[in-house]
Amino acid sequence: MRVIAILSFLVSLFVSFHVMLVFTGNTYFYNVLKLTIFKGRLGPSLTDYKKFPNDTLKTNIPKYWKEGEIKQAPEFLIEANKDFKTTAFLVIKNNEIVYENYAEGFSENIPSNSFSMAKSFVSALVGVAIQQGKIESVEQTIGDFLPDFKDKPHASITIKQLLQMSSGIGFDENYLNPFAFPAKAYYGKNLRQLMHDYQVVEEPGIYFEYQGGATQLLAFIVEEATGKSLSTYFQEEIWQKVGAETESYWILDEPNGNEKASCCIIATARDFAKFGKLYLDNGRIDSAQIIPEWYIQESVSPSGLLDKEDNERVHFYGYQWWMGNYKNLDYFYARGILGQYIICVPEKDLIIVRLGHKRSKERNNKHPNDFFSWLDAGLEIGK
Repeated sequence: MRVIAILSFLVSLFVSFHVMLVFTGNTYFYNVLKLTIFKGRLGPSLTDYKKFPNDTLKTNIPKYWKEGEIKQAPEFLIEANKDFKTTAFLVIKNNEIVYENYAEGFSENIPSNSFSMAKSFVSALVGVAIQQGKIESVEQTIGDFLPDFKDKPHASITIKQLLQMSSGIGFDENYLNPFAFPAKAYYGKNLRQLMHDYQVVEEPGIYFEYQGGATQLLAFIVEEATGKSLSTYFQEEIWQKVGAETESYWILDEPNGNEKASCCIIATARDFAKFGKLYLDNGRIDSAQIIPEWYIQESVSPSGLLDKEDNERVHFYGYQWWMGNYKNLDYFYARGILGQYIICVPEKDLIIVRLGHKRSKERNNKHPNDFFSWLDAGLEIGK
C-alpha cells in the first residue's frame, strides 16, 4: 500500500507539473530535459542541431583557401585545446591557411554549431539590406517593418538600438534559468509569438544589455524588408558569394518556421573564416561592395553606451561584434557560448577560428579569458 501511495503521489505531482507547463505555455521544458539533463548535460552541445528542424544553406561555386607554409602549434595552444576541449583551430594569414587542426571526429568538412556567432551574421544581413536599399538606415524603427508592433512601445526602437543591444526590452538573458528567454528561444517554438511576451522596461538607447531577443527582432526586420526568409537571403547574398565550401544549416524553431537568429548556424571552420574575411575586406567580395564600408566600420567600433552591469562606457561591443585592443593591435570577433570564435586582426591580415565545447568562466575586460589564448596562438603562428 505504501508503494502504491508513493506512486500515486508521484503521478499526481507529474500531472500537476504538466498542467502548469501547459497553462504557462512552457511545454518546451520537456525539450530542455531531453537535450540536457537526460543527456547528462546542463546546457547545449555542438551536435544539438541534429535534433532540430533546419534550413539548408546550399553552396554554389566554392572558393578554396590556399595552403601556405604550415606552422607548428605553440605548446600553450596544445594545453589550452585540452583544457577547453577544442574541436577545430584554424589560422589564416594573408589569405592562406598556415595552421589547421581538428579533434573528436571533426574535420574541414564536418560542420559545427556557431551558437551566438550567428548574431554577427544577422548584423551583416542588415548591412546587405542597407547596401541594396531595402533598409534606408539604421535609424529606421521596428514599427517601420513589423506591423504587429506598431501599437506597442517597441515601435519606436531603432535598428541601431537593436544592433547595439540597447533596446530597453526586458529580455531576461539568464543562461542558467530554464524558463528564461535563452532557453525558450533555443528549445521552444514560435519565435514570433515569443517576442510579444517581453515588454519595453526602460528607455532605449541608453544601456547596453546583451540580449538574444534583439537579434531575433533584427532577423524579422530583415525578412520583412527583403521579402525572403533569413536563411534564403543569407545563402544568396553572403554564403554563396563568399564561396562557402560545405553545405551548411540554420536551425529553425519548427519545420518551415523561423530561423533561430541569435544562434545556430551550422558550418565548418573554413567557411566561418570566409565570413571573417568579408569583414577584413571591409564588406567587399572581389570588386563588389556587399556591405557598406561605413557599416562595417561602425559594426566593429565601440558603441560608447553605458554598460548596465557596471555603468561604464562600452568599449567592447558594436553592431553585434565584440572588439578590443591587445598588444597594440585592434581586433574584432564573433563569439558563441561554448567558445566559438571568429577572430579578425586587420593589421596582421589574420583570421583565427576556434570551435569547441568549453570557454573560460572568468572575464578579462569583458572578454572570456580563453579568448586571449586563441588570440596569442594565432599571433604566434601567424608571425
